[in-house]
Amino acid sequence: MRRFWTDREGNIALVFALVAVPIFGAMGVAIDYSMASAYRADIQKSLDATALALTKIMPADQATLNTVGNQYFQANLKEHSLTNLTLTIQPDVGTLRVTANATYNLHIANIIGANNIDLSASAEVKWNIGKVEIALVLDNSGSMGSYSRMTHLKDAAHSLLNVLENAAKEPDDAKVAIVPFDQIVGVGASYVGAAWLDWTEWEAVNGTCSKSQHKSLSSCNSNGGIWTPANHSTWHGCVRDRDKSNDVSDDAPDGTTAKNYPAWQCGNTINSQLLVSIQPLSTEWTILHAKVDAMTVAGYTNIPIGLVWGWHVLSPTELFTEGTAYDTENITKFIILMTDGDNTRNRWYPSDGTSTMNTRTELVCNNIKTAGVKIYTVRLVSGNATLLQNCASDPSMYYDVQDASELSGVFSAIGSEIASLHLSK
Repeated sequence: MRRFWTDREGNIALVFALVAVPIFGAMGVAIDYSMASAYRADIQKSLDATALALTKIMPADQATLNTVGNQYFQANLKEHSLTNLTLTIQPDVGTLRVTANATYNLHIANIIGANNIDLSASAEVKWNIGKVEIALVLDNSGSMGSYSRMTHLKDAAHSLLNVLENAAKEPDDAKVAIVPFDQIVGVGASYVGAAWLDWTEWEAVNGTCSKSQHKSLSSCNSNGGIWTPANHSTWHGCVRDRDKSNDVSDDAPDGTTAKNYPAWQCGNTINSQLLVSIQPLSTEWTILHAKVDAMTVAGYTNIPIGLVWGWHVLSPTELFTEGTAYDTENITKFIILMTDGDNTRNRWYPSDGTSTMNTRTELVCNNIKTAGVKIYTVRLVSGNATLLQNCASDPSMYYDVQDASELSGVFSAIGSEIASLHLSK
């Protein structure tokens, strides 16, 4: 070595200098590549842990997946000097794919002009595919007769049913109920003998007076007449709001006036059409489509009664008991509410105006969500946007539609979202 350093001719030193750069460069590449490989292994381990963790919360919306996924990923990833680190989470039917990309900036090999190494890793896991129970709560009030709104609503409902039917691999993967409403709802005249009906208000306005010019119990009695209530067989099958606060609860009727349902006649002051009765949860798609086709415009708007009956058909609580228990594994329940206007009339009108009815709406929305049912809301042209947006389970589950012709696209999108997260193909 002494001769090497003291060689005056410099030939060996020159050769060494020329060779040193590629030698050290090669060594740097090897070291940097080894470090990059170690980082990639760390990323892969973190991805695997993240994917498994996310299956525990599936199904979930994209925002939740992104938030929770990033928390798990960062917590499981060792300290690093990586840049441009990104995590992508892609949910699909029964599967979840997570991908990470990052840049490793070279520390030694950059002496030969290299800059960085791009790293990528991915993991895919399966999660249990669930089943859904969905209540379509659809405004059938008089304003739905304008501008072909009812026609477009029917088309939209058919589209959603088609999406769900095509996505359901097994017959009971998707169950759907249909709840038409105006200021009342129809449960069906077949329940005429049910113990949970309260006939007091119905009998007071359906009957005959010995003095024929008087058409109600109060008018008849106050004018010295004798009132004879109509036979219950003439009831069309509709009911009004229960006593407060049972009007916003899913408590089963118990034979008391407070929890029984006040019978009411389905005819209304807007036109002669009768409100179509509720279709309980069903997997018979032909029956569901027929119920949609049978809908007609009738009456005023009472959003709380529509929502509470949407809740009733999803729960296992009497009256309708087709809904599975809330704690059943892999069952998700949805209400899809569509309305085209403000609250205008309920059982207590006019003492309950729009403002009071909006408060009832807030109460029932909160009660439904607390029970574990997810709510989509669709506002068509008019109505209280803030009320409906707050009623939705998430801001992304609220839709503001300005043209009825857009309903089919919105309903198809909702159906596709539900299917992609919950149903098998």
